[in-house]
Amino acid sequence: MSKTLTEEIKNEVERRRTFAIISHPDAGKTTLTEKLLLFGGAIREAGTVKARKASKHATSDWMAIEKQRGISVTSSVMQFDYLGHRVNILDTPGHQDFSEDTYRTLTAADSAVMLIDVAKGVEAQTIKLFQVCRKRGIPIFTFINKLDREGRSPFELMEELEQVLGIRSVPMNWPIGMGRDLCGVYDRMNNQVELFQGNDHSTIEVRKVEDYNDPIIREMAGEFLHDQLTGELELLDVAGDPFDFEKVSRGELTPVFFGSAVNNFGVQTFLENFLKLAPSPAPRNSTEGRVEPTEEKFTGYIFKIQANMNPAHRDRIAFLRICSGRFERGMAVKHVRVGKEIKLSQPQQFLAQDRDIVESAYPGDIIGLFDPGIFRIGDSLSQGGEVIFDELPTFSPEIFAKVTVKNALKHKQYQKGIDQLTEEGTIQVFHSTSGFDETILGVVGQLQFEVFEYRMKGEYGVDIQLHRMPYQFARWIVDEKIDPSKFRINSTLVQDKKGNYVALFENEYAMRTAMDKNPTSKFLETAP
Repeated sequence: MSKTLTEEIKNEVERRRTFAIISHPDAGKTTLTEKLLLFGGAIREAGTVKARKASKHATSDWMAIEKQRGISVTSSVMQFDYLGHRVNILDTPGHQDFSEDTYRTLTAADSAVMLIDVAKGVEAQTIKLFQVCRKRGIPIFTFINKLDREGRSPFELMEELEQVLGIRSVPMNWPIGMGRDLCGVYDRMNNQVELFQGNDHSTIEVRKVEDYNDPIIREMAGEFLHDQLTGELELLDVAGDPFDFEKVSRGELTPVFFGSAVNNFGVQTFLENFLKLAPSPAPRNSTEGRVEPTEEKFTGYIFKIQANMNPAHRDRIAFLRICSGRFERGMAVKHVRVGKEIKLSQPQQFLAQDRDIVESAYPGDIIGLFDPGIFRIGDSLSQGGEVIFDELPTFSPEIFAKVTVKNALKHKQYQKGIDQLTEEGTIQVFHSTSGFDETILGVVGQLQFEVFEYRMKGEYGVDIQLHRMPYQFARWIVDEKIDPSKFRINSTLVQDKKGNYVALFENEYAMRTAMDKNPTSKFLETAP
């Protein structure tokens, strides 16, 4: 039995690809996700995310506020099968105000697809997210999007990848024209061309060719574009980086694909190449050393909690990344932090908000567990043993507001909303130590407050008022004896939900002053 189980796990691990899509807002990330799902047969018709009043919305944007604004503000998980592979896509929020959710989601991915707008190049949020991937050493694949619009030259974009991100690139395909003149892409690895047919770009034809000098390309693209293509590819052949699988695996070289997600152009080529090159689920570090995915003992960890995915049921879903072993519905596992055995009876897999009960799952898969309030972000689950996976990153809030309820009779619903939404990790809650029981919220970005206010009203029926506070920095104070009187100048002392003392400062000068006055205290950027 043991040998067959090990073989089964090994085979399932090898066919899995779990990746996150990262980008700056508006680079077309949600559109690319939709088209990948379309190729995987997971959806019949791709949604659009252009207009607030559009009748269709992206499958991966399920929250009401996302549909109104046409942006992603929460990570979503989608799974489909394609060419023998089981694909798990983690679609992350592009908006910088939701960086925390994205950073945590990246810990559950084995590789990343970095999406870049051909006209804008490498943008601020892309840089931040790239750095997180770089630290983890995971392979990064680049999709340069919106080729159907005028943009910068491919050489200029490759140079920017190296100058700004410090990563060399190897183009796997190359555009034939751009914007109105775009007529196709040349696949350098497989010696084939993907060509637009007709003025409306509605059909795509794939043709095998000898190389980029093939007369078929000249016939289809015209003399000018073919001459341009051959000149650029000759230069690439001489001066460009060769493809090196080992460097790609270590995150030192990024394969680059050009395409237009909105037109389905280059997406299939990208997907098929990506599935060949991307890694299967990798080992994870834990307190008991490296956990190999092929181990028989089931382990996994919670990287995200989402309240009210189904507003009619007021449910909470904990997202679990399986790290090793085989998951089976109804299995008993140890909840390591609590020290108790729990039964996982209603596991679910996702296509955004659509869910199916899952009977079994394997390393690399993401499953949703019904959470009656027992899970926290970072919790480890295990079939016996005390495996605790490496801590998930937490971040210090930079914007603070006092929160009050407009209707005092709604206090119970208000408290439930605060508890559930803070456990999701998008806001942090503090209580003043001044004698008045004031509730203070801390977030990384202003949009998080707007979403919090919207969700409190929509999901809990509570109208709240937020009063902005002047503080910009939070530091957790570690000391045997804390004197609140030393935190009065341009600062205040509060407690987090675990009772740890936290000082909030208006500026760096106030923070340095407090540090000078408290030489025995430790000032930590995140909770101890």
